[in-house]
Amino acid sequence: MSLASTPTLILGGTFDPIHVGHLRAALEAAEAFGAIVRLLPAPVPPHRPQPWASAADRLAMLKLAVNEQPQLQADDRELRRAGPSYSVDTLGELRTELGADTPLMMLVGADAFADLPSWMRWRELFELAHVVVLTRPGAVGRTAWSAELTALARSRETTATGALLAAAHGSLLCLPVTPLAISATAVRAALQAGRSLRWLVPEPVLDYIEQHRLYRATNR
Repeated sequence: MSLASTPTLILGGTFDPIHVGHLRAALEAAEAFGAIVRLLPAPVPPHRPQPWASAADRLAMLKLAVNEQPQLQADDRELRRAGPSYSVDTLGELRTELGADTPLMMLVGADAFADLPSWMRWRELFELAHVVVLTRPGAVGRTAWSAELTALARSRETTATGALLAAAHGSLLCLPVTPLAISATAVRAALQAGRSLRWLVPEPVLDYIEQHRLYRATNR
């Protein structure tokens, strides 16, 4: 099947705060598929601790970060949903909006993908979208995959980006991205230790963090 629709790519996360590692990976995925990547901040992620910054602050920083990058967009749909945010619900909502034939791709980090069997209705994800694993040296590899995840990969994995553009859902692809050793945890730790965040987060995000005194050791 050959599809003419422009694919939709999504990257979810707490973005607490958004940093250049997130942005670079999203941009490289956008370039690989010739599409826009929507970044979706999660309200209370089911698999992670409560975020340090409020949903409003995290969304504001995300919007600042992508403001001048047309290939990246902020999408606040998960913040508008009451209760825990599950990827299968988000993909279902997007699939309804996009229709049956538009390629939909969920971008996930290698560490998150290794934990996929713990996600809510995880097998249904592939009935709604393709899964693109953003891989980099030093990240969790295939040896960390469970037997059921390995079996699923064996039946669904492709190395061709074109295969994901030619179908609406169902495939798995590992996409190498530039390895940047940056994490939101490290960004918060640097700030709390009094170190500069320059070049770790976009300048407008840095200004926002300083203006709103976010991520101080006592403000969680």
